[in-house]
Amino acid sequence: MLKIILRSAFTLILFTNSFSQLRPESYSLQGDENYLSKITISNPASNSITDIITIGDTVWLGTSRGVSVSFDRGETWRNFYRTTPFGEDGIAAIGYYKGMFWASTVTTVDAPGGGTVPKGTGLKYTTNNGLTWTAVPQPVDNANDTTETLGVNVFRTIPITVAEQNVTFDIAFTPGTVWITSFASGLRKSTDMGQTWQRVILPTDSLNSISPADTLSGYNLCISPTDGNFCGEGWLNYRAFSVIAIDDTTLYVGTANGINKSTDNGISWRKFTHQNQENSISGNFIVALGYNKTNRTVWGSTWRAEGSGEFYAISSSTDGGENWSNFFEDERVHNFGFKSSQVIAASDNGAFRTSNQGVTWVLPNSIVDDVSKLELLTTIFYSASSEGSDIWLGSNDGLVRLRESFGSFWSGEWKIYFASLPLESANDTYCYPNPFSPRQEILKIKYSTGGESKKVTIRILDFSMNVVRTVIQNTDRIKTLDDSPDRWDGRDENGNLVPNGVYFYRIEFDSDNPVYGKIIVLQ
Repeated sequence: MLKIILRSAFTLILFTNSFSQLRPESYSLQGDENYLSKITISNPASNSITDIITIGDTVWLGTSRGVSVSFDRGETWRNFYRTTPFGEDGIAAIGYYKGMFWASTVTTVDAPGGGTVPKGTGLKYTTNNGLTWTAVPQPVDNANDTTETLGVNVFRTIPITVAEQNVTFDIAFTPGTVWITSFASGLRKSTDMGQTWQRVILPTDSLNSISPADTLSGYNLCISPTDGNFCGEGWLNYRAFSVIAIDDTTLYVGTANGINKSTDNGISWRKFTHQNQENSISGNFIVALGYNKTNRTVWGSTWRAEGSGEFYAISSSTDGGENWSNFFEDERVHNFGFKSSQVIAASDNGAFRTSNQGVTWVLPNSIVDDVSKLELLTTIFYSASSEGSDIWLGSNDGLVRLRESFGSFWSGEWKIYFASLPLESANDTYCYPNPFSPRQEILKIKYSTGGESKKVTIRILDFSMNVVRTVIQNTDRIKTLDDSPDRWDGRDENGNLVPNGVYFYRIEFDSDNPVYGKIIVLQ
């Protein structure tokens, strides 16, 4: 699914420097139990959870700080960040198939003329839960890859020779084949575990279907994701963002020009757009696709692209794409999760859930951790998944687990995971982010009660040590060195944002000596 929020879905800068083909490399952590114990902690490494996959007791996360995995339903986590082969890259996509876990990585680089652009840094996969990893370079073309053949038709093709704006946004699998979608590179497949990749020919923007049996004389048979001298025009259907495989031979691929379906393992394709069906998708820019196996329904996050009448919404089909129903006009959904026949849509305005195929959608009343009593304040969700009684939600400010009570709906035991570094001792404290911008974020204050129940008071003080705000007062807290923090929204007792400057916080524990920390407020 789309893991990077693009500033513009239709702005593409093609870099022209050469990029040499590299081979996969393997990295092993087997036998390094000290290393594995060091990366096993009680929280994921990031608060921005872009994708979630659940298999039994195992939970895989794609985050802005690498991959995290739990093998015990979220009790402990192993984080692969600032480690070989992940480094400090973020995760753009994750996928799982019969014991194999794959992740695509991304970073940002300076763009010609200023600003930055995303750069794909390849794919990593493991077949043994992270003990060994194989790193696959970002798929690119050779400079002489200027044609593709489909039946009797020869397509002139612009080679994508660099990794800039060539980011893998989604991963799917059919037997013996890995499928990936990339912004600049379109749809690609590998039948040898990433050693080589083949470009897959989808219909051009002017075609609603394509197969090797077609004779396409008179059409502009040229593949390019952007306008330019090579093709004269760019095809939006070669900017690919999402892919799902619903069985061994049936694939759906979402691009900036609609939803493409293949029933013969990617040989021939039919395209669904807002313009070519009576009961159509809402928009042609397909951010995410999902498939509910319980009732065989395809779901798409169908955003407005360039066509007249298109709009942002969710689209679903129960008949293999022949007809579509649209929900949530103007809502920007990032991803889907499923619990039996129920659907969870992760969006900018919350995690919406339906139990009646989209007739009604329901948000949780509130998300409050049952132990820490902290509330999740954000409304922005990127991902969702479920397994058994557990529902997992990934937001831009923390991971959420709901252990749902039997027969209930959005009711049960809530747990919120906030990423932070463990304290060194019970007398230690720190806050983050620091400097802190109240208009953009929430300050988190990390401290410990030594694992004991204590009455805690937290006050914010100005530079003259006057009380600006009492965050909590005589509140029961039990916190270890790695428990979730308390928070301050940057406002005083009257609800006004405090001005820029240096502030302090004081934490009082029953009769123990208080601890202090410094805050820099910078708008």
